[in-house]
Amino acid sequence: MRIESQRLDLHNKFIIDYQKERKDLLDHFDYNPYNENVFEERLKDLKEQKFQRDTLTDVLISINQRWLAPKATLENIQRLRDEKSVVVIGGQQAGILSGPLYTINKIVSIISLAKQQEELLGVPVLPVFWIAGEDHDFDEINHIFLPEETELRKYPLDDDHSERTSVSNRKLNKEKTLNWLETSFRSLKETAYTKDLFQTLHDKLLKADTFVDFFASFVHDIFADTGLILVDSGDAEVRQLESTYFQELIEKQPEISKSVYYSLQSMRTKGYHVSVDANEHDGHLFVELEGERILLQKDDQNWIGKNNECQYTNQELLNIAKASPERLSNNVVTRPLMQEKLFPTLAFFAGPSEAAYWSILKKAFHSISIKMPPVLPRVSVTLVEEKMLKLLSKYNIDASYVINNGIQAEKQNWLSAQTSRPIEEMTNQLKESIKQGHHPLTDATKDLTDDVTQYADKNLQLLLQQVDKLSKRINKEFSKKYHMQLKEFDYIQMHLKPENGLQERIWNITYFLNLQGFEWIKQINDHTFDWKKQHYIVYL
Repeated sequence: MRIESQRLDLHNKFIIDYQKERKDLLDHFDYNPYNENVFEERLKDLKEQKFQRDTLTDVLISINQRWLAPKATLENIQRLRDEKSVVVIGGQQAGILSGPLYTINKIVSIISLAKQQEELLGVPVLPVFWIAGEDHDFDEINHIFLPEETELRKYPLDDDHSERTSVSNRKLNKEKTLNWLETSFRSLKETAYTKDLFQTLHDKLLKADTFVDFFASFVHDIFADTGLILVDSGDAEVRQLESTYFQELIEKQPEISKSVYYSLQSMRTKGYHVSVDANEHDGHLFVELEGERILLQKDDQNWIGKNNECQYTNQELLNIAKASPERLSNNVVTRPLMQEKLFPTLAFFAGPSEAAYWSILKKAFHSISIKMPPVLPRVSVTLVEEKMLKLLSKYNIDASYVINNGIQAEKQNWLSAQTSRPIEEMTNQLKESIKQGHHPLTDATKDLTDDVTQYADKNLQLLLQQVDKLSKRINKEFSKKYHMQLKEFDYIQMHLKPENGLQERIWNITYFLNLQGFEWIKQINDHTFDWKKQHYIVYL
């Protein structure tokens, strides 16, 4: 395996300026994550904060055992009882078969930094992945894409739950999911790893009750030796831990909502896109009602469902937080606040959009008397399999060029080069000759009637159109002749620039595990990443 860093031609103003450490942007954060001493500073600040370490440890052991966590994970959880221990954390939704590769990349980032900082700081630094099980956007997580020749095919999985049921509460229809798994695997090439991989997923599916269970047990297998700790934000045991924190969020709602709204305006004024809509009346909490998550807003006195589904006084909502905290859940604003109340966070890893919306939370953190942790953009990785490497070598194309630009220009250039003179060049020359040869006839019509002039102009256009038709026909025949080579270009595009985006946005790890087994993941986990590098290419 070879791993090399590669800069991307980013068009994300926020990430570019953040990595350049622009002061007016870093003013929206409590720490500069690229400062040499940032983690020593953060460690010192965490000593001022109290955590429910023993209770949290007991809950994490309970839920990770349910997900068949390896020994290394259970041992790491016990280390959380140590008052000196801290965590590196990040999260994502519970995508089917782990979801898009960016979820894997985020976990790799968490594990790598935790390992680095434990050696440097001399305290336990634990990798924690926060599963956003309280989220109810099922359409984002219910599918994977797998290759079919030179195109990616979507394999969606439907279920019968309400649209607003949280993922943690979505019971798996095992018969339907097993059929989906079998259909998906039929599209994969049979390798030495296929049978064992399918059996592993089949067995995990039979033992899982929910989509989060299925996700978590698979992730534990992928990262078995790393000590990765998983937590489900939608778990009832976790919610019990959060009871007093929900009460604090309810009481501090006016300050939280105003600070978020004004910080958002500040970021937009500075020219940054933040993919969050917020106003001063947002409650930034959900309540569960008859199995559905209802987003709450706040008027002067009451908490009201966004579509008037329900209404609570402040005291009624506080009573729910005390007696039934499992009915409450967080949105994108309060989830980070809740995370920091639960965990002694040394650093938080975010995706590009996620890092941008954390920029509006600094004063919200201060309103509940804590600092925002250092926020680091997660590592971005593109995987290059052996067949892909051979194709890139065959056409003398650099992987980073395709990741940045796609393959279409190279594909067209290659096709044009298969003739002694490019078809487009010959076409343009012939059309120019026709125009010049036709010019005396066109001039001769100037002293005649308008309809003759128009006829001459039309005649020229018809001649040029015939040349274009001939050119297209020749190109079509060339495409037929070099059909296999052109498919190879499309294959490169599908892998390295799918739908003109990054591989990590669409591809799923199952394809690569089926091709290469699990060993390559261990090698990536042993790699030392530089957090100012934008992108890494991994040659499997």
